[in-house]
Formats: sequence, structure tokens, C-alpha cells
Amino acid sequence: MSNTPRAQKHTVQYILLISVLVLMFMPFMAVFNDLLTRIVMQLDFYQFLQKVVVPIEIRMVGVLLLPFGFRPQIVGEYLSIGGSNAFLIEIAWNCVGWQSLLFFILTSWVGLQGDRYTDFSKFKAWFIGFLGTFFVNLGRIAAVVLIAYYFGQNVAIVFHDIGSTMTVLVWLIVFWWFVYRFVLEERKRFEIEETVVV
Repeated sequence: MSNTPRAQKHTVQYILLISVLVLMFMPFMAVFNDLLTRIVMQLDFYQFLQKVVVPIEIRMVGVLLLPFGFRPQIVGEYLSIGGSNAFLIEIAWNCVGWQSLLFFILTSWVGLQGDRYTDFSKFKAWFIGFLGTFFVNLGRIAAVVLIAYYFGQNVAIVFHDIGSTMTVLVWLIVFWWFVYRFVLEERKRFEIEETVVV
């Protein structure tokens, strides 16, 4: 990691570039998600998400709701909260956050290109981003559940459709700022020259 003014200038430039790309694609997110959903359904990949990923995420979301005084229970494919006034939540395969994970992979393909940074620091950045995106998705789902419980389904749908996208976009911008500022380490000049020669 380098804290020289030049490195800081490059950091700002990279963050601005990725932020512009992220915000530029925002209007197309709904179309992009719909297209991806159709592809996943045709490939039957959604069955893996529904049978494997959804049950795991339902339990994790249940754990996130514990500090709010809920005692979540799993009822078939639903998460039940609210005690005697049972409030059932269905987490569908299309809501587990696979789109944002794919979006993270696309931005990391742009952000981690080239030989400027060491491979190990790139791996650390990717790993932090992968875990962060996963946990942001869990938090996003838990937020939708809480909003639906306290404010009703219509408000939760608005947050799900708009707020969720904004949450993921803000996360990506913060993540790339953090990674460029604190995680990625520049290669030494002779290492870069050696890579180019080879």
C-alpha cells in the first residue's frame, strides 16, 4: 500500500471511474436483473439457489433478527417472526443477492485488471469484496423483513426494488475506496518490468 500523493491521486481516479460505471448502469439494473433471471431460469440454476442457498440465508437472516427481539422460526420455506402474531416471510431464490454478487464480480474485473498491484493484495481485495457483498445482502434482506413487519408490505416492496439497489451501489463505492486506499499494494518497479519482459 502506498500513501504518496501520486498513489492517492490514482486512488481517487479509480474510485471516480468505478463510481461513474456503477451509477451509469443503475438505470439498466432492472432490465439487467430481468435478463439474468431469465437466463438462470433457462439453465435451471435457480433450483440450486432455491434448494441450497435459500435455506442457509433464511437461517442467517433469522440470526440477524435476534437483536431486534424476534425469535425467528423456520416454517417450511418461510421464516416466521412475531410470536403469537405469526408473520411469515418468503425469501425467494431471486432475492438472495446473486445479481449483486455478479455485479461485484464485473466491477472487480474492471478494478483489479493489470499488473500494477500484487496478486496477493488483489486476492485479499476480492475476498473482502466477496464476503462484504454476501453480508450486505444478508443485511438488505433483514432490512426488508423489518420494514415489512413494521411498515407493511407496500413500503417493503419499494425498499426492495429501489433501496436494495442503492444499498448495493453504496457498498460497492465504499468497498472500492477502502480497497484502493488500504488493501491493494503496488508491485515494486523491477517486478513490473520483469513481468513485462517475461
